[in-house]
Amino acid sequence: MKNLIVIIACLLALSAAAQTPAEPQTKSILLLGAKAHLGNGKIIPNAAIGFREGKIDMVLSAIDIRMDSTKYDQVIHCEGKHIYPGFIAPNSRLGLVEIDAVRASRDQREVGQFKPHVRSLIAYNTESRITSTVRTNGVLMAEVAPVGGVIAGTSSIFNLDGWNWEDAVLKKDNGIHIDWPSIQTSLGSDQKKDGEWKEKYAESVTELKQFFKEAEAYNKAEYHLEKNIRFEAMKPVFAQKKKVFVHADRVQEITDAVYFFDEYDFQLVLVGGYDAWLLAYLLKDRSIPVVLRRVHELPMNQDDDVDLPYKMPKILADKGLLVCLDNSGSMEAMGTRNLPFYAGTAVAYGVGQEEALAMITLNTAKILGIDALVGSIEEGKYATLFVSAGDALDMRGNKVTLAFIEGKLIELTNPQIELWKKYDGKYGE
Repeated sequence: MKNLIVIIACLLALSAAAQTPAEPQTKSILLLGAKAHLGNGKIIPNAAIGFREGKIDMVLSAIDIRMDSTKYDQVIHCEGKHIYPGFIAPNSRLGLVEIDAVRASRDQREVGQFKPHVRSLIAYNTESRITSTVRTNGVLMAEVAPVGGVIAGTSSIFNLDGWNWEDAVLKKDNGIHIDWPSIQTSLGSDQKKDGEWKEKYAESVTELKQFFKEAEAYNKAEYHLEKNIRFEAMKPVFAQKKKVFVHADRVQEITDAVYFFDEYDFQLVLVGGYDAWLLAYLLKDRSIPVVLRRVHELPMNQDDDVDLPYKMPKILADKGLLVCLDNSGSMEAMGTRNLPFYAGTAVAYGVGQEEALAMITLNTAKILGIDALVGSIEEGKYATLFVSAGDALDMRGNKVTLAFIEGKLIELTNPQIELWKKYDGKYGE
């Protein structure tokens, strides 16, 4: 009973802290004088960024505009500041997990192994208290994906603002997520155990291949005696209307996955990809992009360079691969706020500033299939962008002062800021 009371108290506290969604843009806005990082590699040192009805309609240098062309309802002067496209968190559990230790607040997985019909879309929680802590660092969109089993389910992409998932969704059911079977090894110290693991790996791969064959046969048939919701969910995949996100890290896992999916004409995306740098030729030959695992972590192998995770973005980019960064792992949802600093780490290890920015903006949008809508500051795209007092990829400079999602001015406060204000008032002097 005591545990139940604690859970209820936690959930009530979370719901009480929810923010009111922003109102749709009704007045046109011009941001003037900031240094604009467009997300596509270009910079405008003294920019004029205008938008109305949620769409960007001006991207110019401030010195190139005439007074009669600045007919906007509101002009916001941003001299000395920086403008960025909204950051995008791929392969995220935002809105599906609230408190890792409270089972009632976790909704990221369902029972079973093959679940393409499970959709993050209808489980997404716009009232999440975590979302506000992420937005204040410039992360304004997220691809929310379920986990668990071999086929975890289907992801959708959300703006981090809205009354419900219908309001927040940017793209429905963009792809299925496959956790490719993991191969283990004792590094030759136990041949019997290695043999057992290899056999188990082979069995798991065979089961996955069989599922795809059955699903393909089902969707080619004209009539069905019984409806199979799992196979029905695969229909858009075979029709190339959904991407296939394959989660794999090891050389053999990645290789086996790529060669298997060569049998199909899918839009394949590699997620994780720790050993992707060893197979760059294979991935580049098939134009397979990489959603790279968290760079702020230790190496997976004992004999790896301790800085290898930090160097990985540059290694993959230098090999000609399309790369974006994610934050999957432990304490994942709350850690999404660190996404811009992963790009900052990539800069420290050799990636160009604007190239690193693209790894959390335009590259991500291209990989997710939403680059026609967001990912860069360009005319015709949604006005999902923010203003920062300094370098948004540096934790010292990331101070978001204004943020817009589809032109809507959103609140920039969160429980952490409120606690800081509370105790700064008492102890600040």
